[in-house]
Amino acid sequence: MKKTLYALMGATLLAGPALAQEKDLLIGSTSASSSHYGYFVAVGQLINEKTEGLKASVVETGATMDNIRRMSRGQVDLGLVTTNTAQHAVSGTNDFAGNAQDLRLLWVYTNAPQNVILRKDAGVDSLEGLSGVRFNPGIKGSSTESTTEAVFATLGLDADYVRGSTTDIVGAIKDNRVAGYVKSGSGLKLDGSTMDIATSTDIAVVGLSEAEAATLREKMPDISVIDIPEGAAEGVPAYTTWSFGVGVAATAAMDDETAYKIVSAIMADDSAQANAMSSLKGADLAQMTLDYGTIPLHPGAARWFEEQGLEIPAKLQPGS
Repeated sequence: MKKTLYALMGATLLAGPALAQEKDLLIGSTSASSSHYGYFVAVGQLINEKTEGLKASVVETGATMDNIRRMSRGQVDLGLVTTNTAQHAVSGTNDFAGNAQDLRLLWVYTNAPQNVILRKDAGVDSLEGLSGVRFNPGIKGSSTESTTEAVFATLGLDADYVRGSTTDIVGAIKDNRVAGYVKSGSGLKLDGSTMDIATSTDIAVVGLSEAEAATLREKMPDISVIDIPEGAAEGVPAYTTWSFGVGVAATAAMDDETAYKIVSAIMADDSAQANAMSSLKGADLAQMTLDYGTIPLHPGAARWFEEQGLEIPAKLQPGS
């Protein structure tokens, strides 16, 4: 009996250190009804299957703001963030005034180009031309709405803003009661509601001028200024616009090796993430991170980028 007991104790002691090496991670996501929740389920599975010593679980949350607050309290280890809100959190501005957060970027997985869509017969071919024109800056209460207003204020522009839901505004544009709106794109393509308008109404996309783009790059570090190639929709030429991304961040409390393992597993994947979110098929997450990131990379994430020979912009350098 004693021999059996000693044997069991010995086995437990031997197993103890191995079990202790497994690190539990909680991932803050968003509402379970969102397609982004499914993406984070895939991320959790990748971490569990492709990283040694890490075990991840996904937590349903209230998305970016909730995740940042939970990370600051140590309730989740990593989570979904929009790049503009993350920049505000790190710089201690807007909702985080006087309360800067110690966030570090891991990667960006999708982007949201902000497209200025107008009826072609509105005769507006520049953002300056929107002065006095009935125009929707984005769906009421959305990040698009608040970001558009900030962009226009920064550029000294104005318009006759009309508020409403997607259904309201799409109908108003079709009926020529509103000249146009700002709508997030679907990757580098125009979104479904815009294409719905285009079935019955000729549309035009109005981009930033070179001077406007330069001003935003200088004065609005929370957003990205990007070039959209020709073909966002049939007949749409290349243009420049503002954008923000959706990515994954952690706090500086995450050790470098853990961050490195997670980012390595995510970047090596060629199917699981795209199966969870179809818009990611063929997406270059590394380049997207470099293009849309607004806060410094976690040192562990930066290590992966450096190993690939990728140049990390100054604003993404750890410690910047």
